[in-house]
Amino acid sequence: MKYLLKGEAIGILILSLLFFSLTSSPWWYFPALILLPDISMAGYLKGPRTGAFIYNLFHHQGVAALVIAAGWIGDSNMALLVGSILLGHSAMDRIAGYGLKYSDSFHHTHLGTIGPARRQNS
Repeated sequence: MKYLLKGEAIGILILSLLFFSLTSSPWWYFPALILLPDISMAGYLKGPRTGAFIYNLFHHQGVAALVIAAGWIGDSNMALLVGSILLGHSAMDRIAGYGLKYSDSFHHTHLGTIGPARRQNS
């Protein structure tokens, strides 16, 4: 199952590159911006519940799809750019084994436990 999920995420990453190619942005923007959604981790400064909500908002592939659709329909290069970055970033996270967060802990994701908490449970 792990390889199936990683394969799916690789396909979504490729799809994000396709959407990015529809923007008029230079290609160097993609690698320069791809880690920007992780700024959402700052939400954890307000606690795990708020942190999980903000983090998941920036890492949910459905949100990325809505932003891409809005960019496509509204002919907005900026929305298409933002959506493709959100989608690509979330796909890279899934490839690395990071998922959407539960509100009890940053380390508790829909794909399992990550970080130091995973080592403690092993």
